[in-house]
Amino acid sequence: MTDITSSLLPLVRKLDPEQAHRLAIEALSLGVGIPVARPKDDPALAVRTLGMRFPNPIGMAAGFDKDARVLRPLARLGFGFVEAGTVTPRPQPGNPQPRLFRLDEDRAVINRMGFNNQGIDRFAVRLAHLHRGKGFHPGVPVGANLGINKVGAVPERDYPDLIRRVKHYVDYIVLNLSSPNTPGLRALQGAERLTELLGAISAAHATRPPLLIKLAPDLSEDEIGPIVEAAIAGGAQGLIISNTTLARPADLKSRFASEAGGLSGRPLKSRALSLLRDVARLVNGRIALIGCGGIETGADVIARICAGADLVQVYTAFAYDGPALLPRLKREMQTILCEEGIETIADLKGADL
Repeated sequence: MTDITSSLLPLVRKLDPEQAHRLAIEALSLGVGIPVARPKDDPALAVRTLGMRFPNPIGMAAGFDKDARVLRPLARLGFGFVEAGTVTPRPQPGNPQPRLFRLDEDRAVINRMGFNNQGIDRFAVRLAHLHRGKGFHPGVPVGANLGINKVGAVPERDYPDLIRRVKHYVDYIVLNLSSPNTPGLRALQGAERLTELLGAISAAHATRPPLLIKLAPDLSEDEIGPIVEAAIAGGAQGLIISNTTLARPADLKSRFASEAGGLSGRPLKSRALSLLRDVARLVNGRIALIGCGGIETGADVIARICAGADLVQVYTAFAYDGPALLPRLKREMQTILCEEGIETIADLKGADL
């Protein structure tokens, strides 16, 4: 079934990118191309981190399922974990269209969506439904990615309230402080502001699932160290490295290369890997790390784990390759493990550091 879905991708790509994304969500919600049973993963691909077991290290990044509509179908495709959001306290339409661009020649995407979503009320109801009755939960860890509204935001109020709404229904929580498409959001990454924000969260929540922070790839070397230490001191259990970038590599070929917004996909690969390696050295095993940005092959997954990641997330490669991406990544990972004589993928964590 996933082969059928992937074979339709050339037709889907003729659509406007945002229209194609809506169609993908509708198709998944109807079960189109979804296997009856989740594929079994090789135990060699399992990872234990954040106090839980992941059947494989490949997760769906935030941004695909903004409103928590297709978490179960995504899990059945074979993701090792799924992350919904970014969700904000109130519904918002996002930025004016067009706001999503395929850079086909570069295997990349530029988006300036602006946290378009239906708001926390509908999001929380859908998460609650996942816990009703046997078989409703996706069967893999689920995360909620949280953000703030463009207008009227008070981060020290809004993030704790969002956590209150989701903490009983998810396995981990992510603070999105690094989208380039919400004015002022990236300022929350600074060590001083981050300390205040995590303090407000700690004061409001004596208990909660593991908390992660998603960082921008555009941070300078001088900024990274204080941010990492503030995150750890403030009680964060992990970091996601990284979000989309505002940088534009000189070798981009697409006519959309100069569009405003965050760039993701292949051009982000080297920067995301380099930043992950730097952060992993600073973290030194104290908290979990998730690698994200430009991951397209099993070798890319292995490279992130060798650079210190516990897990990885994909999005742009999934947009280009469809569900066929997942079995291919797993085959390629298993081949590398076999060729190198490595028993489990977890044995490779930090091997390059």
